[in-house]
Amino acid sequence: MITFSDLFKIGIGPSSSHTVGPMIAARRFALHLQSAGLLEKTSRIEVTLFGSLSLTGKGHGTDGAILLGLEGEKPDEIDPDQVSPRLAAIRQHGQLNLLGAVPLTFDENTDLLFNQTENLIYHNGMQFKSFCASGDLLDQEEYYSIGGGFVRGKSEAGNTPADLHTSDFPYPFSSGEQLLSICEREQLSIGQVMLANECALRPEDQVHAAITAVWEVMKACVQRGYSQEDVLPGTIGAQRRAPSLYRSLTQSPEHALRDPLTTLDWVNLYALSVSEENAAGSRVVTAPTNGAAGIIPALLHYYEQFNPKSSPEGIQNFFLTATAIGLLYKENASISGAEVGCQGEVGVACSMAAAGLTAALGGTIYQVENAAEIGMEHNLGLTCDPVQGLVQVPCIERNAMGAIKAINASRIALRGDGKHLVSLDSVIETMRQTGADMNQYYKETSLGGLAVNVVEC
Repeated sequence: MITFSDLFKIGIGPSSSHTVGPMIAARRFALHLQSAGLLEKTSRIEVTLFGSLSLTGKGHGTDGAILLGLEGEKPDEIDPDQVSPRLAAIRQHGQLNLLGAVPLTFDENTDLLFNQTENLIYHNGMQFKSFCASGDLLDQEEYYSIGGGFVRGKSEAGNTPADLHTSDFPYPFSSGEQLLSICEREQLSIGQVMLANECALRPEDQVHAAITAVWEVMKACVQRGYSQEDVLPGTIGAQRRAPSLYRSLTQSPEHALRDPLTTLDWVNLYALSVSEENAAGSRVVTAPTNGAAGIIPALLHYYEQFNPKSSPEGIQNFFLTATAIGLLYKENASISGAEVGCQGEVGVACSMAAAGLTAALGGTIYQVENAAEIGMEHNLGLTCDPVQGLVQVPCIERNAMGAIKAINASRIALRGDGKHLVSLDSVIETMRQTGADMNQYYKETSLGGLAVNVVEC
């Protein structure tokens, strides 16, 4: 079973699978060397990236994440403002401090390799090797970044192991059908079922505190996003749009009285703010990935700012319900763009957000399930084709579009009685099959789609 804290991780941009995951993997390898008594014996480390990590890793900051992870940094604790100067120092001196303690010569030209012609057993593979002073191999490990900041070792990557067994929870479920059955039998909402499971691991006040902490990071990210006047990193030279949109909305409030769709402009602002912060490598919350980090914060702001009956309890219910839906995608399909395309990132976030909003607005369990299904059904086949290997195009706008879709999915579901033809389980399985059939060019490799047709930016 996957928990709230698994799906909603605080980290840095621009990618949960390319930045957060590799940083965790690099730190994990360094800790492995320490536990094996090999840390001080290590004279050289060689890292090789495969698959999507090798093809778009430069644009997604994978190289820097590896360096910082080897130094012992954690994505949820590192100061984003210190990333650039830290990396500059490592590269200038050609040296990093393994776990912050053991100085190590590191030449990225020979020690950090991007293998774009071969693959390991699974997608987004990383191979770490440790050598002694004589050049002999001390140890090696393989890790896989499987989306949303989740990392698996070689022995774990072929399945979807959980750190916790279902017997640890009062209401274990692995399908939408099981979830609805539990809700019907126990007369509980989806959020209440998820809360009961979360409370099996920690007291209820700690669950609510964790949700509140994540929500505060999301709000700070939105505010920072529309306050930064700069050009986003990368060769595209994309200018942030959130600041100008914010000025337009706040300087002419009377316009909202004439245009009933101004609410959508605000939703776009919230999503763009977060997505541009992610592209800048700032602090965001994986929701459930960095590439789709703007959708759920946008929906939560929409709920809080434009619903007269919004409440802190509603926000808690939103998060818990969204977690239950995200759990189903993670366990039965994927949330990795490198595995199933952007339908696994923006599509899943849209589905989670639609369900969360529907629950917060008082929808029934059947309307919530319907909203989640609609949110994914109309993202099926969505490709992941970042231009120049960056998250600027089309990822930023895609978050805004995903947020608007989620609102509409919720509205359609709330206008119905919850009865519908396509179940959530069916659409999740369809998404998995579609991802399996999708050409590798459209899975975060920048080898197809917009990435090859937009040759000049």
